[in-house]
Amino acid sequence: MDLSPLQKARYEYSPKLPRMLRHPIEEIEAKEGKATESVSDQDEIKKLFPNTYGMKEVSFQKGTSHAKKRKEVVGVILSGGQAPGGHNVITGLFDALKSASEDNVLIGFKKGPSGLIEDDYIELTKEYVDQFRNTGGFDIIGSGRTKLETEEQFAIAKEVCKKHGITAIVIIGGDDSNTNAAVLAEYFAREKTGVQVIGCPKTIDGDLKNDVIEVSFGFDTATKTYSELIGNIERDANSAKKYWHFIKVMGRSASHIALECALETQPSVCLVSEEVEKKQMSLSDIADQVVSSIVRRAERGDNFGVVIVPEGLIEFVPEVKKLIGELNDIVALKKDEFNAITEWNEKYSFMEKNLTKESFAVFASLPLDIEKQLLMDRDPHGNVQVSRIETEKLLIALCEKKLDLLKKEGKYNGKFSTLSHFFGYEGRCAFPSNFDADYCYSLGYNAFLLISNGYTGYLSTISNLSKSADEWKAGGIPITKMMNLEQRSGVKKPVIKKALVELDGKPFKYFEAHREKWATETCFTFPGAIQYYGPASVCDLPTRTLSLEHEE
Repeated sequence: MDLSPLQKARYEYSPKLPRMLRHPIEEIEAKEGKATESVSDQDEIKKLFPNTYGMKEVSFQKGTSHAKKRKEVVGVILSGGQAPGGHNVITGLFDALKSASEDNVLIGFKKGPSGLIEDDYIELTKEYVDQFRNTGGFDIIGSGRTKLETEEQFAIAKEVCKKHGITAIVIIGGDDSNTNAAVLAEYFAREKTGVQVIGCPKTIDGDLKNDVIEVSFGFDTATKTYSELIGNIERDANSAKKYWHFIKVMGRSASHIALECALETQPSVCLVSEEVEKKQMSLSDIADQVVSSIVRRAERGDNFGVVIVPEGLIEFVPEVKKLIGELNDIVALKKDEFNAITEWNEKYSFMEKNLTKESFAVFASLPLDIEKQLLMDRDPHGNVQVSRIETEKLLIALCEKKLDLLKKEGKYNGKFSTLSHFFGYEGRCAFPSNFDADYCYSLGYNAFLLISNGYTGYLSTISNLSKSADEWKAGGIPITKMMNLEQRSGVKKPVIKKALVELDGKPFKYFEAHREKWATETCFTFPGAIQYYGPASVCDLPTRTLSLEHEE
């Protein structure tokens, strides 16, 4: 197989481990902290997880290990969308297993959780694993979005684990995938199988975080990749001086990516979904915010700019959020009736009949393309696939209408030529940054320590991430600690609570303090490509979000 020079070099990169994890495994001791409870709905969550609720937080320190002395056969699963660094979680797990004993075995279940149910697997050897060190993608075993939620699935998983002598399963995924991990851990504990389940926090969206999980892996690489592209577009815009670029970036449930990219590139406008919701802004209000920058810049002779739009923005607009909520419930509860309709006019009539009067009025006010995008196939959780909704084009249309009116009133004499972009897949499989390569390797290595010390239903955690890797801290947190109940497909289900952008947090406050200047003047910054080799001040730099959050 032909390899690029960078690919060859990355195979040879040695990820940095926290100082604590560099001790021999027999000299690492698990220290338990306080008992935990879920973030909300404590009584209901406790009833759903009687065997794995209320467990203690764990940290690792130098000492005498009390880990079990047994052969470990560990199954690993990549679940959900790709995120840079996933391969390194597996290589870290593999190296820790083999460091403890060459007899230990790592089995990779193919194409996500379905691999466990279908018993589709590969035994991961050093020769095979070495081909994927420090590389992007999930192609080492593939990924999938199958949900583990039925007793039938659990029973099959139990038998597959028994067949292979599996002692633990590691699920690498986001909030929904780790909710699945918690449910599977509860089932295995209830059935007294002895099989442990450990999760690892993955999502480029950055919304799997809390007081212990400082950032999910992949966020660093993805935002740096998008920021490079946005910086390139800003440079082009400042060169041509004739286009407004509307750039939608990933982030369905939170605006962490959009905010981080704004901190890195200082665009003319960055919309933050959480602020839109808090201020109860309508689509018209949002367009007014963008138009304000367009007009001010035109007065300076600058008929160009860059607008960053979070993927999930439309769901945070109050009247649209209510509409989408109703649509999700209607499509879930009347699925067969809705799916039987093929003609658009009939679908439109179906919506008029089933939506509330207020929500139908919002639906009817949208451009036809957006209406159709709202009724496309649902995601595996029954929700609108907002990545398919061309919010950036909707905003362009709204701004055009407002600018035409301002022209007629003699309040605007500029030119408004636009280009739209959506950055999504471009960031999901990039070569991981040094930060993500190190962080992910540490998460995988640490997952083995949780397994060897007998923990189940835990998420592998590495913290103190704004410091050098030497100072990172390793441990684990019960997955149930992060749970609450949410409406999914018309019913209340236990899920990991998503972390939204905190409007009183340091990253947003910094953005808020500077955005008026950015909206008027050309303040673009150009991050450039991710650097893998060179001074640590460039190559190991964490995100602006992480740095600001932990600024002393």
